[in-house]
Amino acid sequence: MNFPLVKSLLILGLISLLPTPPSPADVISKSVIVASTTQIADFARQIGGDQVVVKSILAPGADPHTYNVTPRDVQIVLEGDLCIENGLHLEGKNWMKTLAKDANKTLITATDGIQPLTINQGGESIPDPHSWFSPRNAAVYVNNIIKGLATLDSKNTALYQARGKLFLQQLRILDAWIREQINLIPPQRRILVTTHDAFNYFCREFKLNEKNDFLSIAPVGWSTGAEVGAGITPERRRKVIQSIKESGAPAIFVETTINPKQIREIAKETGVAIGGELYSDSMGPEGSAGETYIGMMRENTLLIVNALK
Repeated sequence: MNFPLVKSLLILGLISLLPTPPSPADVISKSVIVASTTQIADFARQIGGDQVVVKSILAPGADPHTYNVTPRDVQIVLEGDLCIENGLHLEGKNWMKTLAKDANKTLITATDGIQPLTINQGGESIPDPHSWFSPRNAAVYVNNIIKGLATLDSKNTALYQARGKLFLQQLRILDAWIREQINLIPPQRRILVTTHDAFNYFCREFKLNEKNDFLSIAPVGWSTGAEVGAGITPERRRKVIQSIKESGAPAIFVETTINPKQIREIAKETGVAIGGELYSDSMGPEGSAGETYIGMMRENTLLIVNALK
């Protein structure tokens, strides 16, 4: 008997029993979604699930107002299938809109349909872009993203709608939970002072800062520079300190996307405690409690309540 021949035949027989590797045509391709901010990236992941790959232009901790586009961002958008921006000029100088237009990519504006609050910038009234701080507004983001993904990939519409329905239910629960937590703060202590006025929607929705028309109190003002309070004059500094004292705030808060040096110095001069660091224009890094939208809102709320009650 030819044993080498028998051995070869046995090996060939075993190989024939192995599953055939999939051809490139059999591999399910995933749509690439490019989001401008970490919050929008999280919404897209919650809705898109395993059918999409989501890439965020902004990294955790980055400031969308002052962000400068890189060649890597251009390449990410070129390789994407759909772009999603916050809108309302959150992306300073409309950098996301420009990236999508230059790459000839469809752009979804997640805030379409939201009635924005306004802020004062340089004496001009402009839309406040931080609308995700209301879970009810976040629901508008989610519905816009569902429509965008369904248009891009109609065969998976039912999956996007089903995931979206679950996430919308989670947002309703989040909204009710935040209201319960804020109610733990005595009414006279519901005063939220932060390093820039990103929390207008949060204050309006959950009834903080009654004496300021339920809007955010930001003693250093609107942040469009690399550092809040950069270049502040002695006179402006005096007014800032005076405004904090007059607010009666039990504590003031810094933000993850803003250099806290100036506000920490001012807090020391006023004798008001620093209540902690809030997630604001960006969520937390991977592995942190604030790496998702719901986690970010949960941790912010707990921090605020713990410092003020």
